[in-house]
Amino acid sequence: MPHILLFGAGKSASALIDFLKNACQSWSWNCTVVDAQPTMLDVKLKDAPTGMKGLVGTVDDASFLKPLVASADVVISLMPPTLHLHIALACLDAGKHLLTASYIDPKLKALEKDIEAKNLIFLAEMGLDPGIDHMSAMDMIRRIQTNGGKITGFYSHCGGLVAPESDNNPWHYKISWNPRNVVLAGQAGAVFLKDGRQVDVPYAEMFSNAGSIQLKDGSTWGFYPNRDSLSYISLYGLESASTFIRTTLRHPSFLEGWNSLVRMGLTKDELIKQHPVSYADFFQQSSVAQLPDTVQYMLHWLGMHDHESVFKKSGKTYADLLQEILEEKWKLDPNDRDMIIMQHQIQYLKDGKQCEQVAELVVQGKDAQHTAMSMTVGLPLGIAAKFILDKTWNFSGLHIPIQPAIYEPVLCELKNYGIEFVEYVREQTI
Repeated sequence: MPHILLFGAGKSASALIDFLKNACQSWSWNCTVVDAQPTMLDVKLKDAPTGMKGLVGTVDDASFLKPLVASADVVISLMPPTLHLHIALACLDAGKHLLTASYIDPKLKALEKDIEAKNLIFLAEMGLDPGIDHMSAMDMIRRIQTNGGKITGFYSHCGGLVAPESDNNPWHYKISWNPRNVVLAGQAGAVFLKDGRQVDVPYAEMFSNAGSIQLKDGSTWGFYPNRDSLSYISLYGLESASTFIRTTLRHPSFLEGWNSLVRMGLTKDELIKQHPVSYADFFQQSSVAQLPDTVQYMLHWLGMHDHESVFKKSGKTYADLLQEILEEKWKLDPNDRDMIIMQHQIQYLKDGKQCEQVAELVVQGKDAQHTAMSMTVGLPLGIAAKFILDKTWNFSGLHIPIQPAIYEPVLCELKNYGIEFVEYVREQTI
């Protein structure tokens, strides 16, 4: 019987674990879920079927990792990106396929020839963003080009947000994924192409010049640029485009408030000068010019004047302590629902007309554990494991999901889970 090995049982793993539970029952898979926190495994593997078990362990322990990987047919990693290399090397050594939702980094890229030589599939960027964004965008691009359109502009926006009925704080945000990534978002800066010109945005300016989009339902969302957009131009085959931008969505007021935290220096991953006791002490580490009343209220809600709430952990950096505050203030209550929004805007010329094709995806979670984030991150990975095991895929090597052979069957399968885009076209004669 096939053995699937999953590393990581955190916030983004719930839907994938449910998928694997069903697979153990329906397809007689065996599945092992590994996490460093036994309580996490107890919660996520409650009522697990025969053939599914949890193991407590860490991937940096080679004596634990290597024999476990050797026992698997497909390995899935939802670990932090810094830990993927341990797993990748063990998979390469044992000749096992690997799936991740993380970006391909230089260390993984360096293994490309060895992966191909062993006839293995290493599929990265197979979650939501990156993942579903690649697959849905490439599907649109191919259809537009097949129908004679010349693409001139590409915009892709995605955000993990809070559903309207659970939106009850002034930041209009709650955490449904790795909180560390929330705190450190944008710190590497961003680069993209706009009207034929390369635009480099440093972290200090990332949230001060945010843009906005409007969905078909009339709602407006703010965005900030997402990492390195330029590297995807050639991968998407869009060298003809004069604009190419990938972004992250947030509520417009969130971006205003977060820009203030950045200006105050409270998001830095640097050692803090004097470890504060209370939340108020933390905010007093910074002095900043007068802030708008709306931002003052947002910071007050986080605890800017709260001398009663004290830190439970011994974080050493500004980012550590801010993360502790946000995990408390922005946590999903048990019945809260999160929401995923993705929108692609592709501009193209056809038959003397300037056209724009828009695709929108909106997914809402069920509750704080069964989130839209876990659905959209985890289900593509589970579906990919199925396609490897049933021999739907016969390619090998290191990939991201931009080939039709990968994205077409996955997008089709995702529709069975309610993950489907709505598309419409705007036309303007030129």
